[in-house]
Amino acid sequence: MGKASAPQPPDPKETAAGSTSTNVGTAIANSYLNNMNQVTPDGSVSYEQSGTYQWKDPYTGQTYDIPRFTQTQTLSENQQAIKGQQDAANLNLATLGNSLSGTLGQQLTGNFKLGNEAVESRLFELGSQRLNPIFAQRDEALRTRLTNQGIREGSAAWNNAMTQQGQQQNDAYNQLLLQGRGQASQELLTEDNQRINQISALLNGGQVSQPNFMQTPQSQIPTTDVAGIINNNYQQQVAAVNAQNAQTSSIMGGLFGLGAAGIYKWSDERLKEDIKKVGETDDGQNIYSYRYKGDPTPQMGLMAQEVAEKHPEAVAKTPSGFLAVDYDRALPMGSIMRAA
Repeated sequence: MGKASAPQPPDPKETAAGSTSTNVGTAIANSYLNNMNQVTPDGSVSYEQSGTYQWKDPYTGQTYDIPRFTQTQTLSENQQAIKGQQDAANLNLATLGNSLSGTLGQQLTGNFKLGNEAVESRLFELGSQRLNPIFAQRDEALRTRLTNQGIREGSAAWNNAMTQQGQQQNDAYNQLLLQGRGQASQELLTEDNQRINQISALLNGGQVSQPNFMQTPQSQIPTTDVAGIINNNYQQQVAAVNAQNAQTSSIMGGLFGLGAAGIYKWSDERLKEDIKKVGETDDGQNIYSYRYKGDPTPQMGLMAQEVAEKHPEAVAKTPSGFLAVDYDRALPMGSIMRAA
């Protein structure tokens, strides 16, 4: 008994090409959907396609044109005027900072010198004016105390006391000198740092301001599972073929079973009702489903009147006048049936 052929499975490259093409198309559609032009009181943002580039699928070899977009931001008239003023002010600050940096560079060239003798001398002078009267009083007090103690001027004890007093005074003058030098150095460092800080502030004030782009709602079109659809369709075709072959096998098995004992079977059209054609053999004999009149049981088989035209030897007339069919003769072995 012949069977229907199974469908050809889908080609992997064609399936991949279909999936890739759908995904690329969906991505392009999403780009157009999400590139939303905007108009606000402060300006507008617009998108335009500014060209395309070609992408070649390394698996299928197909080439796709991918669009490129340009986003343009335009300020309102008032905002553009404000930006123009800010740009001019920033340019002036940047120019001034550049000029001052050149001057500072010249001053900082070579080793940095902390010497500031004028400041040191002035601070030492001011300190001495305060210390000298104090030291004179201490010196007079020391002389009086030594005399009262009976220590004579020029003696070893006198000289030691006076030397110690002189060392203390000298240490005080040295400390005054060091403090003056430190303060003078700090003033120099402060002056240089002030120049650097001023230049830095000027340069920072001249930085270019980047435009603030607005956020737009994003939408996403889902991709279509082309590969899944193709595979499901193929599975449906396979299932249909399998069902058809199973039906054919069932019908032919039942038909051949009717004549297995080599006997005749009532097949007269006049005895049947609900007759429907369900297939035919390779030699053109029709196969029907039907019920015998008065019997609710479904049946399947040939029609005696039709069999008599092709195989009259397989048809016999019964004493009741109705026709019967010998299925062994009507359906020789090797017959093929095709479903209607």
